[in-house]
This record gives sequence, C-alpha cells and structure tokens, in this order.
Amino acid sequence: MKRWRNNVLLMIVGTLLGLVFCEIGLRGAGISYPIVYQIDGDLGASLRPGAEGLWKSEGEAYIRVNSAGLRDREHDRVKPAQSLRIAVLGDSFAEAVQVPLENTFWWVLEQEIRACPALGDRESEVINFGVSGYGTAQELITLRHRVWSYSPDIVLLAFVTGNDIRNNSRVLEQDSKRPFFVLEGGQLVPDLRFRDSLGFRLRQTAVLRWTYQGLNSLRIWQVVSEARRLAKARSAQSHPRSIGADTLDVSDKAVGALDATPWNGYSEAGLDAPVYVEPRDPVWKEAWQITEALLVSMRNEVKEKGAQFFVVTLSNAPQVHPDQEVRRTFERHLGATHLFYPDFRIRDLGQRQNFAVLNLAPLFQTYAQDHQVFLHGFENSGIGRGHWNKEGHRLAGQLIAQNLCSALNRTSLPGLQ
Repeated sequence: MKRWRNNVLLMIVGTLLGLVFCEIGLRGAGISYPIVYQIDGDLGASLRPGAEGLWKSEGEAYIRVNSAGLRDREHDRVKPAQSLRIAVLGDSFAEAVQVPLENTFWWVLEQEIRACPALGDRESEVINFGVSGYGTAQELITLRHRVWSYSPDIVLLAFVTGNDIRNNSRVLEQDSKRPFFVLEGGQLVPDLRFRDSLGFRLRQTAVLRWTYQGLNSLRIWQVVSEARRLAKARSAQSHPRSIGADTLDVSDKAVGALDATPWNGYSEAGLDAPVYVEPRDPVWKEAWQITEALLVSMRNEVKEKGAQFFVVTLSNAPQVHPDQEVRRTFERHLGATHLFYPDFRIRDLGQRQNFAVLNLAPLFQTYAQDHQVFLHGFENSGIGRGHWNKEGHRLAGQLIAQNLCSALNRTSLPGLQ
C-alpha cells in the first residue's frame, strides 16, 4: 500500500512538473491564444476588464481590454462638453482583434471625422462596444445596459450581413449560452433561457469565476481552448450551410486558389451563403423578420434618447474579391444576380423606417477591383477570407467618416449645438 501511494505521488508530482515546464516553454516561445471573455448575466458573454494578450491566430495584435470591459482605450463616462461622441456596436469586425488598436476602423473614423466642417473646433470621440460573436439581439441589450451611461450623440451599428441574421435566430444559431428575442404577436419578446442552465448558474459562482480567471491566464489552457476552437471550425467546414437541399460548394478555383482548402460556403469563416438570396425557408424568413424588428427597436430607443441611429452594413469576403470572375462563380453557385441582397434589404428597411444606412460592400468591391487588393484576410490565416485587414479597416473608417460628415452638415445634433 505504501509503495502504491508513493507511485501515485510520484505520478502527480511528475505531471505537475511537466505542466510547469510546458507552461514555461510556451511563454518562452511567445505562444499565446488570449482568452479575454467572461460569462455575463445580460449578454451570455462579454469582454473581461483588464484582460490582455498577444493575438496571432488571424493577423497579429496585442489585445488589451479596458476597465469597463471594452476593447478600447479608457473613456470617461461623462461626455465632455462641446464634443461629438459616437458609440459603435458590433461583433468581431468591431472588436477587431486582428489588427492593432490604431488600425481599427473606428479609430480611423475618430481621426478622419475631426476634419468635418460641421464639428468646427469641437472634439470627436468614438467608443467601441464591439464583442466577437454578438448578434443584433446582444447589441440591443448592450445599448440598453452599457451604452447610455456614456451619453452618445450617435449610435453606429456595424452590421455583418454574413452572420448577423443567423445570430438572431435561436433555431439557426443553436447556441444555448446567449440571449435571443422572439416575435410574439408581432412584438419582440426577450428569450433569456440561457440563464436557466445549471452550467451557467455554476459559472456565475465566485469559486468558478476565480477558477476560470486563473485558467484563462495559463498558456496551456489557452492552447487547449484554441485546439477545441479549431476542431469546431473544421467540423463546420465539413458541413457547409445550405439553401434548402442544395449544398453550396465553391472550389479552390473560385477563390483564385489562394490555398489548398476548399471554400465550402465560407463555413470556415462563420459566414452564411443563404443570406445572398431572398429566403425561401420559413426559418430564414423568421430570422430576417426578427433582425428587422431588432433594427427598428434599436432605432426607436436611440431616437427616444435624442441621439441619431446610423447603420453600416460591412462587407463579406466573397462580395469584395478583386477578381470579377471569382464573384460571378460564387453568384452562379448561389443562383444570385448579385451579392448585395442583404445589404440592399437593410438599406430599403432604413428608407421605410427613417434611419440612415451606409452599404460598404458595393464601395469595397469597386475599390478592391480597381486597385486589385484584398481587403479581407492575413498571411497567417489566408488572404481574401475572414476579417478585414489593415487596408479594409482604413477604407471603412474613411468611408464612414465621409458619410457621417455629410449627414452632420445637414443635421443639427445636441453635441454640436
């Protein structure tokens, strides 16, 4: 018995020493996959205040989350007098961990809009509330619980047509760890069942919060989490999303043979091919109805606060590929006349419901084709796919600033009076 106990003890000590040396080795090699998220009772998940680390999975940037849980610099809650404050809502394109802070579109926007004649000598300030994975439902909740304490003059919603519609549907998203809204009698009703799970309640306890905070700082745990994420991504890639019974499969040739990985409906990038055509499936029709109702509800709440609501539909990689033939190949697979159906649908909603919409994808497509540049993707993750690179962010920030400046020249805002 004594020998057995000694063997077990030696095994435990050896394992712990192995983990310690492995942790030291990972840190010495600079290998990290920062986990900057925490469980959140309102939103399912949010950014963890004070979290930081080097992100290198797609692009490269050192990520810091400020004391308020925003991927941004520190901001005072009280809006400075005689200033224009813009709050940005969005998902991973707004969080933008792929590029350094000063290269994000909202940072560029803040610099560019300072030259707007309507501002005169007033300062501009852009605050980023973007969190990866958020849909419009979580962005509406963020508006209600986080944004208004900063008293913004403009609320800018960065809308990603490639996945935001799906994010807003419990059926399509199949994520039990986030809030949703459902339509009942034509009215939006919160669906907060994620709070009822045993796992959620346990992770809300102080002990598990402390435990996960410690684990998330360990490089070994980060590597394990990244391996799980990659496995999930590969699984999604092998089961591309479809329209009805027709599976969409766009080959290597369709993307200009950028790498050896088939372009299966962009599932590897978390994008949905069905958004490019008018929905025929009842579930997708409902997802669109919920999305549109969320946008109108957001418009109403912004208007009630005396601010202005501004929607920017971003670009998806297949929409803005610089090779026209690549885009046409993708369109033929979809049976679509063009790749801007979701952008124009939201533009038309804005015209009916009286809120401003800027469609970036058509402008990006023209720029990419004229200059033969990729606005999405990085060398370490695949050029021409995924999130905006530095050039994409720069162009977005400049175009949004130009559009906002034109609107400000026509409109009087409280912050400019």
